[in-house]
Amino acid sequence: MAAVGSRARSWATSLVAGVIFVAPGAAFCALPLTMDVHAFRFIKSESGPVDYYSVVEDAARGAYLHASYQPEMATSVLGYDIQRDDDRRAARQLRWSWRALSLPLNGNECASGKEDSAAVVYVVWKRGLRYYTLKYVWSAVGPKGAVCDKKRNPFLAQDTVILETGGPLNAWVPEQLDLRAEFQKHFEAGDPSAEVPPLRAIGIMSDGDQTHSPSAADYGSFTLF
Repeated sequence: MAAVGSRARSWATSLVAGVIFVAPGAAFCALPLTMDVHAFRFIKSESGPVDYYSVVEDAARGAYLHASYQPEMATSVLGYDIQRDDDRRAARQLRWSWRALSLPLNGNECASGKEDSAAVVYVVWKRGLRYYTLKYVWSAVGPKGAVCDKKRNPFLAQDTVILETGGPLNAWVPEQLDLRAEFQKHFEAGDPSAEVPPLRAIGIMSDGDQTHSPSAADYGSFTLF
């Protein structure tokens, strides 16, 4: 793997640098598109196959993804490919629910050497050869609303956004993003007329490799509008 200080950050690159996956048997349907959690696919870690995600079948709220990272595991990511070109171009809003179960000790995506999160949702667009990624995190102690770890190069543009921080634990929290507004805010200096490229993929991650502590969360109800 990369050096410890860059482990958590490296997964955005793994997700967007050509690891676009086709979910076998996934339905081709027009928006709104509710993502089948069974269709999220494991992206292998650089140091070996460590998959600490599972699907929980819940009769009351529907199936959801459970992540349970333990110290010394290799950080890994799950991803979902937006398959239809029409859906990629038409996507305007993303909704999901998540809940933090265990916060990595002093995890803070905006602090060097502490970049661990109870939960992460990646949103990925692509224009030409360049991928654009927003990494939304549920932090242990990072300041809510902070934007950090900005990357800009010819092939990748990425910002990290602390969307939730701290508790309450074991409580589902709904989120909703205006995808066009978020892209324009972070990558087009807030220009509301700027063109937004097609949406390509959604990813999730929970990790604790830098703080050497457990980290756990649940994810569900991913829907594109």
